[in-house]
Amino acid sequence: MGRVSRDERTVAALLAWGGAELRDLPWRRTNDPWLVLVSEVMLQQTSVARVLPKYGAFIGAFPTPQALAEAPLGDALQLWQGLGYPRRCRNLREAAIAVVRDHGGEMPRTIEGMLTLPGVGQYTARAVLAFAHSMDVAVVDTNVSRVLSRLAGRPMKAKELQERADGLVPAGSAWEWNQIMMDFGARLCVARSPRCGECPVRAQCGWAGDTTVDDPAPASAGASRPQARFEGSDRQARGRAMRALNEGGRTRQELVAAMALSDDAPRALALIDALVREGLVTEESALLRLP
Repeated sequence: MGRVSRDERTVAALLAWGGAELRDLPWRRTNDPWLVLVSEVMLQQTSVARVLPKYGAFIGAFPTPQALAEAPLGDALQLWQGLGYPRRCRNLREAAIAVVRDHGGEMPRTIEGMLTLPGVGQYTARAVLAFAHSMDVAVVDTNVSRVLSRLAGRPMKAKELQERADGLVPAGSAWEWNQIMMDFGARLCVARSPRCGECPVRAQCGWAGDTTVDDPAPASAGASRPQARFEGSDRQARGRAMRALNEGGRTRQELVAAMALSDDAPRALALIDALVREGLVTEESALLRLP
């Protein structure tokens, strides 16, 4: 028997850890590529805790691409409320329209095909193929980037990270492996105060929590990057506008008040104009509404 490589030891240890530690999440109970796509879009820049109460209602209303493609955007936006970034919902509906129009209602089964869908990038395309079709591709999110860089003991750029991640995927186990890697980064190999004492791959880690050297995690995945301010932000004001419109039509003046920007009307009106340009809000007969 040949000598077991460092990578083989890493993979075996993480698979053993994940076998008992994976979180039970509703989107992990399906291999329907549409439902996987919905979950992946919802989870972009949004915590699992916020997605959990929204996912079931959304897929209940729109269980197929055709169901969402045929629905008014406003109906989808109402169910999306609370997740933030409503452009993701608009892009998801446009992706559903493209699936129906260009792919006969069936989700593409290649990375190239997935990348033709509005709002779908490399990460999301790979996630759908790995989680719906168990294709041997790696899904590299912020957590996985952090794990890989720490294991290597040095920062790596995106292309190298993807190549490194792809090389670790155990054949035939892409679903399990990718879920484990993301959970491991979200729960043990976290950005702040990583739990190195509980790490199953500490012996293979090039950093191993050594506080005498800089954390090799990428800046976007490390502890030093501050979270964008939300209180008083344009994103907060846009969210208030969308919540108000969920309850019915509003005049511009009413919407400015709902955004809590009566003392900065020019800013509020500019944000409203942006929502209209993005197709998230319509304006007719002096009333603003969801599409």
